[in-house]
Amino acid sequence: MPTLPAHPTLLLLVASALLGACRNGETPPPPTPVVLVQPAVPATKGGSVYTGEIRARHEVDLAFRVGGKIAARLVDAGAEIKPGQPLARLDPTDLQLAANSARAQLAAAESDLATTRAERERYAGLLAQKFVSQAAFDAKDNLYNSSRARLEQARAQNEISGNQAAYGTLSSETPAVVTAVLADVGQVVAAGQPVLRVARPEEKEIAIAVPESRVEELRRARHLTISLWAAPETTLRGVLRELAPAADPATRTYAARIRLLDPPPAVRLGMTARAQVGEAAAGSTLLVPLSAVLDTGQGPFVRIVRDGMVASHPVTVARFREDGAELSGGLSAGESVIISGGLKLVDGQAVQPRAATPPARQR
Repeated sequence: MPTLPAHPTLLLLVASALLGACRNGETPPPPTPVVLVQPAVPATKGGSVYTGEIRARHEVDLAFRVGGKIAARLVDAGAEIKPGQPLARLDPTDLQLAANSARAQLAAAESDLATTRAERERYAGLLAQKFVSQAAFDAKDNLYNSSRARLEQARAQNEISGNQAAYGTLSSETPAVVTAVLADVGQVVAAGQPVLRVARPEEKEIAIAVPESRVEELRRARHLTISLWAAPETTLRGVLRELAPAADPATRTYAARIRLLDPPPAVRLGMTARAQVGEAAAGSTLLVPLSAVLDTGQGPFVRIVRDGMVASHPVTVARFREDGAELSGGLSAGESVIISGGLKLVDGQAVQPRAATPPARQR
């Protein structure tokens, strides 16, 4: 097999490196591992924390009041709409034909009423002169009354057909935002079939799910503090507006709605929010991430970084929370706790600590 020619200088460098490695007989030291650390902070005393979604209190599905084929859709998801603004239209052909038919029936009923009225008046004069019998006049009177009733029926049917022709245009009665498109152009829809889902954004609230063991805690809560995942520095107030009387059969949780008090314009529908029950206050315990607490069968402990070295500290766990573990002893506030991979380290091992992003600022 032919070999490629090598540059003499490159061969010389490789040979020198191999000879130097053989003379020294030493292997390079292993790299110092990098570990994520987070300081132990005082735990806040407060109730439970629930994660939910910003929703509109009033959210409805819009539908045509008559059936037909959608000829045009005039808005997309996310559009802000005004009262009376056309949103979608049906094919007007059948509706217009029905309206024309109703108008023709009305004209026929008016003509028939005029004929029967004249006949009744003529027979009334003949009855006064004793030229016809009372039975003959009664027959003409009945025909007149029937014609008058048919005219009223034709007028009502004409109004219905006119309304149905107007129902071919879909609109909203209030200002709203289109949150979903449920039908599109060319689709044949029945009367009442949802076409667009709209939400009225003037009143916002948070939809959360509450486990059955926390229902009474939420019901008795006086303060609900709301924070947004997209803007953790912004805190809002909320009040419990609605709590489902029965649990969801799949999740076994109770649906709840928390109304926001004076939300700023930055609060938009669909945002992720957290609702904390009660007032937050600093306590005597320390809070560390759940992943920082280790246990190899001899009790819980955490590993910290001190002077670039790993050290283990037995701790006393007061309780586990949704956002971390509360420690009542064994650790001091501000110590750098290793939050990931602690079981793969040993005491006295040199590491490079790197501060982890706090949960409130994670994106």
